[in-house]
Amino acid sequence: MAAQAGGDVASLVSRNEKVILPEWVELQKKAGILHTGRISEAELLSQSKNFLHLLHEALTQGGTDTSAEAYEPAKSMLADLSRTRAMQGFSPSETATFVFSLKQPLFNALNRDGALSAERIASMVWTLTTLLDELGLFTLEIFQRSREEVIVRQQREIAELSTPVVKLWEGILALPLIGTLDSQRTQVVMENLLQTIVDDEAEIAIIDITGVPTVDTLTAQHLLKTVAAARLMGADCLISGIRPQIAQTMVHLGVELNVISKASLADAFAVALRQTGRTIVKAKRVEGYTFADKKSGGQDA
Repeated sequence: MAAQAGGDVASLVSRNEKVILPEWVELQKKAGILHTGRISEAELLSQSKNFLHLLHEALTQGGTDTSAEAYEPAKSMLADLSRTRAMQGFSPSETATFVFSLKQPLFNALNRDGALSAERIASMVWTLTTLLDELGLFTLEIFQRSREEVIVRQQREIAELSTPVVKLWEGILALPLIGTLDSQRTQVVMENLLQTIVDDEAEIAIIDITGVPTVDTLTAQHLLKTVAAARLMGADCLISGIRPQIAQTMVHLGVELNVISKASLADAFAVALRQTGRTIVKAKRVEGYTFADKKSGGQDA
């Protein structure tokens, strides 16, 4: 029965392809697909023509069972289209319209066929509706999965960009944190910090939390994990940027960081310099000696 219904629909598509294709493309254009500026009319025509051909082949060989092997080329084409449109920023409805808008041209072709009985037309309408609904849902599922993959990748890239490890001096690194720390971001922070400690053979890492809005028990645990991981790599850690409000919150929560902390990054950097046996000495200004004199080779008066 499914094979006969598939053969009937395949025959309908074959007889009316020259009318169905332009009508289908026109419906997609009226839906505003070209207004997005993400696809050209030539691309739309090529995609529509290709899918109509693959659909006809699938109907001829596999009937109306979309799980049949004959539908793999058509579904593969729809999967590629969905992934591409997800990357291009199309909406779910814009993507699903590609399949669902094919219903009307097919129904119109049925109505124009005077050789078919009303019972036969009703049966084919139901077959077409079920078939295109299944393919449309498949398209949406692939689109949603692709969109989620894009979002996850973007979140990972943003997390990496928002946790840069800065080299302040030989053997001294700084890790400025901005925003809330969660488990996933802590993992990125650890990986970036530990790799940089190895690459630069750093002795001290300063974790600056000036840009962290609040510190709760969970955030403190993430900080301690990062500190512990850095110590295992042979680097001592300092924490800077603890504001009065955060200090009070940590006291109320009973959080103990067990690590040297400073109010500012500058203070922590000074401590790091002392711990590595370095000092900063302010240069004395020699009266009467200017940069211009140095360039020209002039002498003090």
